[in-house]
Amino acid sequence: MISSKPWGGTGVSKSQVSRLCQEIDERVGAFLDRPIEGEWPYLWIDATDVKVRQDGRIVLVAVIVAVGVNSDGRREVLGMDVGPSEAETFWTDFFRKLARRGLRGVKLVISDAHEGIKASVAKVMNATWQRCRVHFMRNVLAHAGRSGRRVVSTFIATAFAQDDAETARLQWRRVADQLRPKVLKLATLMDTAEPDVLAYMASRPPTGSSSTPRTRWSA
Repeated sequence: MISSKPWGGTGVSKSQVSRLCQEIDERVGAFLDRPIEGEWPYLWIDATDVKVRQDGRIVLVAVIVAVGVNSDGRREVLGMDVGPSEAETFWTDFFRKLARRGLRGVKLVISDAHEGIKASVAKVMNATWQRCRVHFMRNVLAHAGRSGRRVVSTFIATAFAQDDAETARLQWRRVADQLRPKVLKLATLMDTAEPDVLAYMASRPPTGSSSTPRTRWSA
């Protein structure tokens, strides 16, 4: 027999729900407004569209998140914001908020190839921008076909495994040229994306330098 009682055994009043939501909002607000301490050499930026209710209507908004990695390798969510779209002004305001809260020491910003992010990084952050490997591989593998995805992924990974910028670029070119006769669109995508995907390698100090990051290809 199915009970007619509310799940959980007892009902929850509107005032209780309101109080709980207010407590959650306060805790989230405190977390997102906290001072950012220390240096964060690596900063991952990502966004997604979600449906929310505003003024009785369901609308799409952009939720953006910044995840940093400090010099000890600790990863932490540094910021989040919600806006009507991923416009350049939205990203610029977001980066400036992070800076006001104390974000410093950023050497590499990693994201997808969204033009608004790239422009805002150049405007606000004194750092190298690199196209995210994960996002790039999703774009590439869409042209590879189901049967060829594993082979293509393995080929491209050999470029990321190189120890310096020059050998990485040479291997990237070899892979693109090998794929060109069979998958022209994929090879063309590699041609255009090369400087963005290999940006970190191009900006790295020589192997053995004291300023060389310990984690290679962290994107």
